[in-house]
Amino acid sequence: MQDLLTEGDVNFSNARKNWYKLLDIETASLLKEDADVFLHQALSTPCMEVLDSANGIYITGVSGKKYMDFHGNSVHQVGYGNQFVIESVKNQMDKLAFSPRRFTNTISIDFAKKLTSLLPQNLNRILFTPGGTSSIGMALKLVRVITGKNKVVSLQDSFHGASLDAIGVGGEYQFKKYMGKLYPENLLIPQPVTYNHPNSEKGDIDFADALEQVLIENDDIGAFIAETIRNTDVQIPSIAYWKKVRNICNRYNVLLILDEIPIAFGRTGKMFAFEHYGIEPDILCLGKGLGAGIIPIAAMITKDEYNIASDISLGHYTHEKSPLGAAAGLAMLEFMETNNVLAETVIKETFLKIELHKLKEKYTIIGDVRGIGLLWGIELVKDHTTKEKASDAAEKILYYCLNNGLSFKVSQGNVLQLCPPLTITLDELKNAVSILNAAFNELSS
Repeated sequence: MQDLLTEGDVNFSNARKNWYKLLDIETASLLKEDADVFLHQALSTPCMEVLDSANGIYITGVSGKKYMDFHGNSVHQVGYGNQFVIESVKNQMDKLAFSPRRFTNTISIDFAKKLTSLLPQNLNRILFTPGGTSSIGMALKLVRVITGKNKVVSLQDSFHGASLDAIGVGGEYQFKKYMGKLYPENLLIPQPVTYNHPNSEKGDIDFADALEQVLIENDDIGAFIAETIRNTDVQIPSIAYWKKVRNICNRYNVLLILDEIPIAFGRTGKMFAFEHYGIEPDILCLGKGLGAGIIPIAAMITKDEYNIASDISLGHYTHEKSPLGAAAGLAMLEFMETNNVLAETVIKETFLKIELHKLKEKYTIIGDVRGIGLLWGIELVKDHTTKEKASDAAEKILYYCLNNGLSFKVSQGNVLQLCPPLTITLDELKNAVSILNAAFNELSS
């Protein structure tokens, strides 16, 4: 149960209770109003803080307290309040803010062409939707049209969205609890045990054999869906693993759906995470940062040969071709290109890798450091041999950092996940590492 408390926000641990004692009267009062009016759910309530503004890498509470946001729900690649993006959205709002279905608009066409131009030539058909979960739903429907098969293989403890169809291919209990029988019928295989970087020579390739075994035993599987790199606790499969998975899917005529909703657009140092592996998906799902943290927009992208579902509605969403979402997304991509964000992210990756491994050498509670681009996980363990989770320590580190102006999330109960805006400066990264170091030093003493 401790893992769920630390992972989510339905959290009544002593550390959380002590955090509330530090809040000012106005913030505490607003949090009570929030709890009284919103329906409670895991991962959303009770809230921890009341935000007033956000800019760059910072979020600011109504009390004036500022936090470096190393969480951001994975939407803040180009930072909060990015003026280039905001001006593009404002200009579009003055001209055309909404486009009814059966009509298209220039900005959505331009955005679709720009986004697909960044992908392999085969991935050239796109549908937009207001959220990542919906892009997963459209992908699952398209798989049935293409293959005529209803079963899907996914990874244990995976997350692909919160709707009934998305949790049907997910593995997280807190989304499936009370839900009964789910569709599509889902076959779970183990998450690959990963080794820090795609180029690692250590072997996770055997985990691909589990996929082949399932396909041997079942002839009615239409797709395998997975995050290319697991976002929550930063698990990074090897190139060998993904090459073998791609070959297995080809041999058994199973579609490969890659969920890059939280990890695309430079988060891993490349525009798309699958570029690290030299493979191509049959269907790609994108979202979160696609709207630059301003307008919700997501996308499902597939091959021209799969443009065969014109007689049904795969999505048919009210805000499908949102001019504002398209303006935000197009501006985000242009900003990244103009400001060499990908190249800068690789430089920052090198810095963070060095500094976080210094912490690992210094503090024995750190069992592992995993990362790529500006997505990093610090795994805390009580014992390096048994890998027993140090969940209490993770809570203490989290609240020390929050109190000192650094926000991140704890995943799997014991992994500090660090996911800052790609626009963060080296000085800001140094400040964040300094806060982490102080937190571990406080814990040790």
